[in-house]
This record gives sequence, C-alpha cells and structure tokens, in this order.
Amino acid sequence: MRPPVSHHRPSGDGPTGPRSRTYSPDLTPAWKKPKPVPEVPAEPGLVVEEPGTGFCGAVIRCEAGTVTLEDRFGKHRVFPLEPRGFLLEGKAVTLVRPASGGPVRPARTASGSVAVPGARARVARAGRIYVEGRHDAELVEKVWGDDLRVEGVVVEYLEGVDDLPSIVAGFAPGPDAKLGVLVDHLVPGTKEWRIAQSVTSEHALVVGHPYIDIWEAVKPSSVGIAAWPRVPHGQDWKTGVCRALGWPENTGAVWQAILKCVTSYRDLEPELLGRVEELIDFVTVTP
Repeated sequence: MRPPVSHHRPSGDGPTGPRSRTYSPDLTPAWKKPKPVPEVPAEPGLVVEEPGTGFCGAVIRCEAGTVTLEDRFGKHRVFPLEPRGFLLEGKAVTLVRPASGGPVRPARTASGSVAVPGARARVARAGRIYVEGRHDAELVEKVWGDDLRVEGVVVEYLEGVDDLPSIVAGFAPGPDAKLGVLVDHLVPGTKEWRIAQSVTSEHALVVGHPYIDIWEAVKPSSVGIAAWPRVPHGQDWKTGVCRALGWPENTGAVWQAILKCVTSYRDLEPELLGRVEELIDFVTVTP
C-alpha cells in the first residue's frame, strides 16, 4: 500500500527546493527617507546660507572639501562641503566643487561688493535714500545700483536741502522705515548744516561730502585732468570749471562725458564712498 502523498509544502520551499530570501540593508521606510536635493556648483558669487549658523554670503573660494563665503560686510567663514549643507533661496542644496576644480574668485559690482549673478530686484523696503542733485543721483545709481536693487533700497532725487524738513516730516521715519539723505558740501555752521541737524534723529541720517559739486567727487585722473580747477567765489562752479578746462559750457553734456569715465568705485574719492556706504548700511541694517 502506498503512503499517502502530502500536498503540504514546508514554508520557504521553492518548486525545486528551499526558497532563498534577500533583504535590503536599508530598512528605513520610504516615507522616512530624506528626499534628494540638487547638487549646485559653488560658482563665484553664488549666495547661500549655512543653516547651522545662519551665516549668509557669496562664494569666494571653493577648494577640496571646503567652501569660503563672504557676507556683505566682508566677513569670511569656511564651511565643509557636506550633503544638504546649505540653503539656496530657502531650499536645501548640496554644494559641489565647480567642474574647473580650481579656486574661484567672486565677480564684483561697480561698488566693489560681491555680485549676485541673476539676482532679481528685492521688493522695495520702506526705508529710502534721498540724494541732493540729479547728477548725484545718477552717479549713485551707476556705482551702487546693483547693490541697491539687491537690498531693495529705492533712491529718490532731492531737489534742495530747503525741502528736507517737509520731506522728513511727510516720510515719518521709524525703526522699519529709516531715511538716509546725502547732500552736497555739508560744512559745519552753514544753513545746510543747520537744516541737516534739525531733521537728524535715531531713524533719519543726513550725511554730506565736502565737495562743492558732485563732479569733484570723481578723481581727476579718471577724467584725464591733473586737478579740478579752483572757481572764484560767486561764479557758477560747473560753468567756471568748463571755462578753465576749455570744455563746452553745456554742463549737462559735460556731466554725461564725466559719468562715462566712472566705471567703478575706484574712480571716486573716498569721502564720497564712505558716506554712501554709511547710508546703505543705515537703512538696511536692523538692530
């Protein structure tokens, strides 16, 4: 008599023998795994934030395993190139060494600041900078325009210091809406000085350069002259300069020619540079 045939197959057996089982070494559920983040070359001028410290700056150097950032105040910090180690426009990224493999150098704006490639203008701040004189405003725009757009600072034209008290009163500067003003030839004891002092406060800063006209803030060597000529008191300064140098007395056209000679902050006198930088810091830096 034949023994009964068992139809029961032991657990784990395959059709031809014991069934082998393989397991993934990573038992983390898929929903718990971090999502992959993009790899971004650490190109010069790329602005990122290191989330652990909150330090935000532009890439100025990328070497094996590290990246050096520079913030808008010129401070440098070195960080390791780690996965998901930085934030780009608020989103996590992994910085990688550029394809060239060599150190990178930042691009610079006309003001000497680290350029932000492809940066869009920031939504305008409540704070403002007023600049006395149309030529002054054009010069500030040419040299600091990129910085001002990134910071969201609007520059407005101030026709004369006499209008300053009413402008400040109407603006009503405060902690979140600071007002900076740049005026010509701000000399202690003058009417302009007294007006500036009367409107200066914790949230309103008035500064001035020592030059009679903004033309003088352009280095003579950049314009191709030995020095700006002295103009007799009581004579229109711009007209006197044109006459002394043999230039046409069309001051508007002459100014445009001077402006073309200005390509960066290196073409300007430090007395003007310091005042403009002071105003930008004043309206953008919060306590």
